Amino acid sequence: MQNLSCKHCGNRVLVEKYSPTHTSIQWLSDAETACPEFAQQAALGVHSNYIPTCSALRDSIEQAAHEGIVETDAPRSYPVPGRLM
Repeated sequence: MQNLSCKHCGNRVLVEKYSPTHTSIQWLSDAETACPEFAQQAALGVHSNYIPTCSALRDSIEQAAHEGIVETDAPRSYPVPGRLM
């Protein structure tokens, strides 16, 4: 996973993309306090488990992928269960 900062709020996450449609995000801090979009939803009583995405972070990831900062076709670098190396 690659370290990436949101261009809107500066929140740092770990991200990986194995294809243009696949994106995995690992939050490095509590999403409801680190992300303005999540904080706004939390203030309305929505738990972060039910917030599908942050549009600003998604846009930052897509821009980074478009610029080649985040690789989208990189092979997985760890063993996959059931697959011989």
